[in-house]
Amino acid sequence: MPVFSASDMAEWSGGTWAPAPPANIDGVSNDTRTIGVGNLYFALCGNRLDGHDFVAEAFRKGASAAVVNAERKIPAGKDKPLLQVGDTTTALGDIAGGYRLQIAPEMIAVTGSAGKSTVKEMTAQVLSAAMPAACTKGNWNNNIGLPLSILAMEKSTRIGIFEVGVNHPGELAPLCRILKPTWGIVTNIGPVHVEFFGSIEAIAEEKATLLRSLPANGTAVLNRDSDCFEILHAATACRIITISTRQDADYACISRDSTKQQATIEEKAGGDRFAFRTSVPGEHNVSNALFAIAVARGHGMAWDRIRDAIEQYAALPMRWQRETIGDLRIVNDAYNANPLSMRAAIQTFADEQTQGGKWLILGGMLELGDSERREHLAVGKFVARTAWKGMIVVGSLGKLIAEGAEGAGLDKSRIFCCETNDAATSALLKNVAAGDSILLKASRGIHLEEVFGELKERA
Repeated sequence: MPVFSASDMAEWSGGTWAPAPPANIDGVSNDTRTIGVGNLYFALCGNRLDGHDFVAEAFRKGASAAVVNAERKIPAGKDKPLLQVGDTTTALGDIAGGYRLQIAPEMIAVTGSAGKSTVKEMTAQVLSAAMPAACTKGNWNNNIGLPLSILAMEKSTRIGIFEVGVNHPGELAPLCRILKPTWGIVTNIGPVHVEFFGSIEAIAEEKATLLRSLPANGTAVLNRDSDCFEILHAATACRIITISTRQDADYACISRDSTKQQATIEEKAGGDRFAFRTSVPGEHNVSNALFAIAVARGHGMAWDRIRDAIEQYAALPMRWQRETIGDLRIVNDAYNANPLSMRAAIQTFADEQTQGGKWLILGGMLELGDSERREHLAVGKFVARTAWKGMIVVGSLGKLIAEGAEGAGLDKSRIFCCETNDAATSALLKNVAAGDSILLKASRGIHLEEVFGELKERA
């Protein structure tokens, strides 16, 4: 964890120390539940909680100082070092931007509708084999998470790989101003958060903000297979590297064995062919790996070194997390879902070789706005392309998936509609057999991982 000077913090934020600055600042935090001794505590104001109410607790737990809004009275901290600023959330971003400029690493920004975290993690794992690298903590990709991730970088960092995500129009530009990337990756474009954007084209325009922020000598890495590729291409004024699993590109997958999780790609510039094995299955994960490979080759890394890092990649929690419970094989992919990732997960599961039958447990995809019904029915239609042992759906949006599947010919007797996750667990246990495999997939707000937890408890 980096050590900061109090004078730098004041300069970067435009704030004032009162009554006096601390002797040292050892890392930062905005959460008193996990704050460490010596941390600078940011009293952020959220929709539900006001961090100023927890300043006293932060000091009790060993904080060296706190950043607070100047107009707020903080009785509990009147004898403690307080950095008084106009707005604590703005100050967090300004301080992160100042630190980013101070240590001056090369910055790679990753955005897109799906796959951001996986591409970020893969790219970071590959590049860290060649140089001191840092990356986003988990999926901390918004106006609070990104600055906190930047402020966690060690001063020895030479390259940073950071995820930038948005829910609403206009949110990406300020993140890019903090990050100042020289490389930009856009994984794909799809109807994610479309409730707030109105159209896929509007989502593409927002993601293109990253590409417009790149310097003339920067590099953009784009997916030729993605919707709105032309919009992204037109928005880019710097060098473009393309990847594809289906067509001609700078880095193109020319063969794939889904059973063995192996792929061969061709590097267009030199004609090199590179075979590797993905540690996580699916065509979408070959695409994710292609992004990491393209960036690594752009930084001069040798093929063998890249292969070692790609093949050792470990998926994040609840992203294709495999576990055996009794005689059942579970794939927990319930961290989040949208029309792109839902189809990718279902197809990948359909392609897997298993001993017993296959079950889908699916929940709704959130923030789809006016396209909500259409997209859920379409997923159901997609499900019906495969002969499943059974499908269990949760909630009202899950019922739309069931409606689409039944309408497309999936046997009604194999479809189970449940109101709650607990009911879904019960339905599965009544019908599942030893050796069966189960995929869990839904938006984060559905909390479908509760089914996973219930299965473990009841096994």
